[in-house]
Amino acid sequence: MHKEIVDDKTMKRTLTRITYEIIEKNKGNQNLILIGIKTRGAFLAERIQMRLQQLEEIHVPEFALDITHWRDDQPEREAEISQPPFQAEDINNKHVVLVDDVLYTGRTIRAALDAIMNVGRPSKISLAVLVDRGHRELPIRADYVGKNIPTSHRETIQVLMAEIDDEDKIEIVDSRSE
Repeated sequence: MHKEIVDDKTMKRTLTRITYEIIEKNKGNQNLILIGIKTRGAFLAERIQMRLQQLEEIHVPEFALDITHWRDDQPEREAEISQPPFQAEDINNKHVVLVDDVLYTGRTIRAALDAIMNVGRPSKISLAVLVDRGHRELPIRADYVGKNIPTSHRETIQVLMAEIDDEDKIEIVDSRSE
């Protein structure tokens, strides 16, 4: 069973609110960099980047990060870890805002932190998520949260984005009905 909990207009407002929170906490700081976790986190980072440009007239660098080879649930990490799309000079002494669609156990975020720290040393790393669904396995929390949506373990959150899904919305999916 799919239950829509956020429509396209609410999703747009939520991203705008997250963008304003980033601006307020950083006082329009130009020392920011956005890193979106592929796939949907990367699209969210692009949207935040565009809103920052519109609202503050600042260009914030944005990168998409594939954390596949950094995950701890892979049977064997490959000898050649894929290099993130940014260099040390892109992140050293910068405030990195890591962006993802759903925060659940925290393991995806841990993998992204490993990838970032392998490249360089940011002055600060903050986390922005569209949805926090709880059930953390690691001590990770988001600094910017669009929606807190408590779920059971049998439920999943499905974020649909126009860039790849042809529509924007967030649904709860109950695995018992699948």
